[in-house]
Amino acid sequence: MNPQLLLDHLGGIAHGTTLQKNGVSRPRLTQAVRKGEVERLRPGLYAAVGADQEARDAALHGGALTCAAALRAHGIWVLTDDARPHVWVGRRGRVHEHSGCRCVSHFFRGEVPVGLVDVETALAHLHRCEGDESFFASLESALRLRKLSRAARLRLRGSLPAYARWLVDFARDDADSGLESILRLRLHFIGLMLATQVMLVGVGIVDFVIDGRLILEVDGKANHDGGSKRHKDLVRDAAASALGYETLRFDYAQIIFDWPTVRAAILAGIVRVREHA
Repeated sequence: MNPQLLLDHLGGIAHGTTLQKNGVSRPRLTQAVRKGEVERLRPGLYAAVGADQEARDAALHGGALTCAAALRAHGIWVLTDDARPHVWVGRRGRVHEHSGCRCVSHFFRGEVPVGLVDVETALAHLHRCEGDESFFASLESALRLRKLSRAARLRLRGSLPAYARWLVDFARDDADSGLESILRLRLHFIGLMLATQVMLVGVGIVDFVIDGRLILEVDGKANHDGGSKRHKDLVRDAAASALGYETLRFDYAQIIFDWPTVRAAILAGIVRVREHA
């Protein structure tokens, strides 16, 4: 058995005992380390060449990568820009200081895996670490990407505090971005009902419609500033206006860092469309 191929199959990082159970002898493992085919992270723990650096750091630290860092590794949208690896070390886990350590340790209950936690676990930890909004945005991203089974969703719901379980029930699988998820959640808190991902003939799909006439469009971090995209947005807005709609557009910085202004603009827009209904 080739230890590097086996490590790749196991996700890049594994205990020596796991490798041995799968047919890699101790002499073969020692030989692979000497040849630079695999890396010995610490006693009894090995990594494939090219293993994810954050998962590698988490293993060196004594646990598994979790929270936003793990969700990013799974391809899921996250709100935080925190670049530090969050590491689950277990209830009484032993933390190993290592070169360049900038890890955040989480001493949550449970059996800690090696390398990278699954999506369900990462979401549960994210809620404890960053709260409702961050959790909800990543949850809807996971649902859209079909990375959370029905059973996992039910388990996740049960793992949350009772006050937060409604977030799992409220979540949808058609949110186009985490930013849209946050906007929908915030509008729900102020009592606004809205239609999402609405198809308008001659316009296309718009993010939200309130009161049947006010369109809300959300531009994420990734750049709606290019000339061609800006032109397309203006064409869509003009087409919507011809149909009797008013369009409000907000970007990432406005929604995340200037919510009172966004909220005031939406409420004023609702007043205008109701006056002209």
